[in-house]
Amino acid sequence: MAAATDPRSAAPPASREREPFLPVGADLVVLGLLLAGFAVLYVPSWMELAKTVWATDEQGHGPIILAVSFWLLYRNRHDLAALPARPIGWLGWPILLFSLALYALGRSQDIIMFAVGSQIGVLVSLLLLFKGRAALRLLWFPLFFMLFMVPLPEALVAAVTAPLKSAVSAIASSLLYSLGYPVGRTGVVMTVGQYQLLVADACAGLNSMFTLEALGMLYMNLMRYTNPVRNVVLALLLVPTAFVANIVRVMILVLVTYHFGDEAGQGFVHGFAGMVLFIVALGLMLVLDKFLGLFLPAHRQESKQ
Repeated sequence: MAAATDPRSAAPPASREREPFLPVGADLVVLGLLLAGFAVLYVPSWMELAKTVWATDEQGHGPIILAVSFWLLYRNRHDLAALPARPIGWLGWPILLFSLALYALGRSQDIIMFAVGSQIGVLVSLLLLFKGRAALRLLWFPLFFMLFMVPLPEALVAAVTAPLKSAVSAIASSLLYSLGYPVGRTGVVMTVGQYQLLVADACAGLNSMFTLEALGMLYMNLMRYTNPVRNVVLALLLVPTAFVANIVRVMILVLVTYHFGDEAGQGFVHGFAGMVLFIVALGLMLVLDKFLGLFLPAHRQESKQ
């Protein structure tokens, strides 16, 4: 009589999808090489940004966006490692080659937007080559969030900033005049008493809108909102929210200059007004979020009940 066998011993081997893509030791070596190569490519670009674009009021949010993006990637590292390896080479390799070509073009022709923006494509391609579509579904938000650190084209900034500055200065001067202050305006130059103030690009709102949009996206991600309608509506409402916050900022600077002099308006208070901008915008965003909660559930499953 044949000996009885344990059914578990006859079970087929586990699917290869559950096996790690590489042995643990090789994983660490490959990861180290990829990180080193990524640093060699993009640390010089980040240092260049730190000396130029990120040093300005308009694009000072760049390093914060970069740090938050990498933190979000790091936070999901265990979930990423647990995914089965289903590489998609036919899509990953073309994206990688295109991203590297874009990087080379940006570095050689001094187009910083191309050089920095290509890092998103490089990361996308690596995820496809090592893990597949599931990795992109897991990490889509940190990769999308990186878009907010890419410097905006100067032509676009110039085209949008001019009407924004005019609108902000017009509304701020009208509100202050209605409150009884001796405020006048000629284009983007505001006069209050014996002082003249130029509404600068940093007060215009384009880059602050871009930053506050990123802040709103991060807020929705951290709150884990899953209702796409609510998320889209809140994201759209952040644009006029940033505009209103910029008007408040300009009004504060005008009032400080009028009551305490030009040195106060252009000194510490000028920088502090930038903080006020984000405090006001954040407060308005939270109010809008609560208001939307009265009509739109935060999570998709709630709308199906």
